[in-house]
Amino acid sequence: MIFNPTAKINLGLNVTERREDGYHNIETVFFPIDISDKLEVEVKQARDNHLELMLDGNEIEGNIEDNLIVKAHKLLSKDYDLLDCRCRLTKHIPTQAGLGGGSSDAAFMLKALNTLNNLQLTDIELESYAAKLGADCSFFIKCKPTFARGIGNEFYEVNITKELNDKWICLVKPPVAVSTKEAYNGILPKHPLRCCKEIVSLPLYKWKGLLSNDFEQTIFQKYPQVGAIKDRLYSMGAIYAQMSGSGSSVYGMFSEKPTHITDKIFRDCYVGISQIKLI
Repeated sequence: MIFNPTAKINLGLNVTERREDGYHNIETVFFPIDISDKLEVEVKQARDNHLELMLDGNEIEGNIEDNLIVKAHKLLSKDYDLLDCRCRLTKHIPTQAGLGGGSSDAAFMLKALNTLNNLQLTDIELESYAAKLGADCSFFIKCKPTFARGIGNEFYEVNITKELNDKWICLVKPPVAVSTKEAYNGILPKHPLRCCKEIVSLPLYKWKGLLSNDFEQTIFQKYPQVGAIKDRLYSMGAIYAQMSGSGSSVYGMFSEKPTHITDKIFRDCYVGISQIKLI
């Protein structure tokens, strides 16, 4: 079977406080976009909990045993005798970009194993497993717009302006890798004047100046080319633009399909364009 792990962007991201455990509490809206990886999963008859994983597409750094797909399989195999499976992940979602690609791969692997092994786990049960793999992994089980708090693991419903439907997103990822630890350096936690959950219900043209990503100041200072992408997206007609997550990808939202924006305009960058379809 073929599954398509989906990327997400952040509609606003505010670091509100530092926790006693060393992590930070945040407020953000996770929003899925139509840019995805391809996960092919083939099961065999034996139930030896064996996994074979092959990687294609964009290069993924690190040992394959550290891949979240492998960790998702190991997690579920602790509680169930799983059919042996062979997986091929074709990576399209840019990595270290604030798009949640690895978390999405893990969540979709859990969903794939649930389906192919007929485990009949509910979404709530799958979310519980996903939470053990990463703070935002659980989001990708249902993969619908969600307001998140805590360390990005407390989920609430959100009402996003219907005006967003049929708009276009242009995503630009420069050849810059930003680690989470690096992004948090220099952050001064504070509560925003208005919560992003409230702002995203407003008309899209009002978002600029209200909806913010606290990581932008630090990342733009260290990597001016990232901030320059945001400025250029605005100059090319974006209604709203923002860096996603802790970077380094930047997205712009447009009324019409931005056919004038290509990877030749943003040299050496990944450029992806997709349309928003609110369910």
